[in-house]
This record gives sequence, C-alpha cells and structure tokens, in this order.
Amino acid sequence: MIPDTTSAHKDALIKVEWYDKTISPLIDTNATAVIIGRGFDWSEGPVWIASLKKLIFSDVPQNKIYQWKDGDTMSTVYLSPSGYTGTAPRKGETGSNGLTLNREGKLLLCQSGNRQVAIMNAALDSPLAVYTALAKGYNGKRFNSPNDIITDSKNKIYFTDPIYGLPGGERDPERELKFEGVYRIANGKVELLIDSISRPNGLALSPDEQVMYIASSDDSKPAWYAYKLDDNGKILSGGILLDAIPLKSKADIKQGPDGFKLDNEGNIFSAGPDGINIISPQGKLLGLIKVYGRSCSNCVFDESKKILFVTADDVLLKIKLH
Repeated sequence: MIPDTTSAHKDALIKVEWYDKTISPLIDTNATAVIIGRGFDWSEGPVWIASLKKLIFSDVPQNKIYQWKDGDTMSTVYLSPSGYTGTAPRKGETGSNGLTLNREGKLLLCQSGNRQVAIMNAALDSPLAVYTALAKGYNGKRFNSPNDIITDSKNKIYFTDPIYGLPGGERDPERELKFEGVYRIANGKVELLIDSISRPNGLALSPDEQVMYIASSDDSKPAWYAYKLDDNGKILSGGILLDAIPLKSKADIKQGPDGFKLDNEGNIFSAGPDGINIISPQGKLLGLIKVYGRSCSNCVFDESKKILFVTADDVLLKIKLH
C-alpha cells in the first residue's frame, strides 16, 4: 500500500503549480484534496452521473465498479463483475477500465477481461452485471483490451485498444491484432481511425468535436496527440500536441500520459507525469496538480466543472478547483 503522504509533505496530498503567467490559474493554487475512497488495487475510468449526484469508477484488478454519492464519506461497490464475466481463471487485467454514458444515459464499458466494448443492460440506479457486446473485434480479429471510451453528440462511440490488459502484453499468444488502434463505432459498425500510435490510452473530443485528442503512454515515446476531424468524424491531419518525454524525465512519478477530460474552454486535464497535467488546446503546459506518492490514471469534472475527481492508484481524490 502506498502511503497517503510523503515525508516532505506529510500533510499534503497535492500541490498546485501554475506556469502560465498570462492567464489566471484554472485552479486555486492553494487547493487541497480530500480522499473519498481508498483500498483499491488500481482505480480508473471515473464518470460523474449528474442526475444521481454520483461518481462511478473502475477498479481494474478487482473486476469491480465502485460508487461515491454526494454526501458520502467513502465509496462503496456499485457493480461486480465489471469486465470479465467468464468462469475460467484469467490472468492479466480482468475488470472494466474506461466508462462513459451514451446519449440515452446507458453505461458503456471497456471490458479488459472480455476484450470488448459493452453496454450494461440495466438502469444506472439499479445496476446489473448483464452486458451486451457492442464490439468484440475488428476484421474478424479480437481486440487487444479496450481501454478508454467516449461518445460524441451524435452518439458515436470512440475507444482505444492498447495491449495492457493481455496477460502476456505485446507478446501474448492470444493476441490477434498486430497493432493498437483507435476506433469508432457508428451505426453498429466498427471503424479503425488510426493504428500508428503505440499504447493509445486516454482520449477526448474538443468542445466543438472538430479535434480528437489521444494520449500515448508508451514508455519510450509518451505524448499527447491532436487530430483534426472532418464532418464525418474521420481524421484529416494531426500529430503530437505535446511531447511528454521532458515532463517524465524530471518528474518524481515517471508515468506517461493516461486518461483525461476537457474543461469548457477545451483545456486538457490529464493524468501523466507527477499528477494531473493542465494543457491548453495549443499544446502549452499551463499547470500541474502534483499528486504526491501516487500515479494517477484519470479524472473527471462534476457538471459545474468546479469539482475534479481523480483516480489515483489506491484512492479516489476530490479537489475543489475554485
């Protein structure tokens, strides 16, 4: 278990660093964090459900989804199993990873264990571990391990498919696709958008849905990417938005870019080196919510965009931005 604090900052979970002097900080530089869930193996995929005033998020190794309701002091189990529904023992990452809601308010899951994108066949306030697969593979070959997922205003689904969930990783004998893709599901059809990014991880669309951002957590070339989209959601052009190698090299927590969300102005709040990196749409590092002693996997805002929830290894953090 990673301790709550470091010896140098025994009373602090986070420290806000703001680098851009030309604009007001997007977060109070004196902001603090509160632990509202603990004891996880690896927390991921947070989703805020505004109608229920509830946060749900995955614990990937535990094969469970947890929940935290506004007013609760700690989180509780929401759904189990979440990602692997078989009976035979399975190694690797078994649980759900990325989660999102579609336009009808149904829960969509990246199921690492089942190696598919699925929808939960139940209402959000009465969860059941009964799923329908929306996509199991591409061109007759099974996905590696769907990781993160989003939807757009037209109810199209976008997701990443790195190799992290496979028991043997890149060389797993059951791996069928020889690349790691970013896909879209539109009208029930799976479309490959890009296959040239190694270890594609978090992803998001700009507020006008004209740009798609993708995080690569490749140890050798970590980066955030940005791609312009046409009116049909296909990639027109793009490339690296911000190279994470310099950030990772000087960080205390040397992780690559992971899951992220955008604020109303299109700024990226991304898990990455040393915590939550705040990046402008132009690729400028604006600031950092430094999280002491833990790797962060993802984050999400509440509907007001004034509260940020962070999944940070074994804990769930709540941070008031202003």
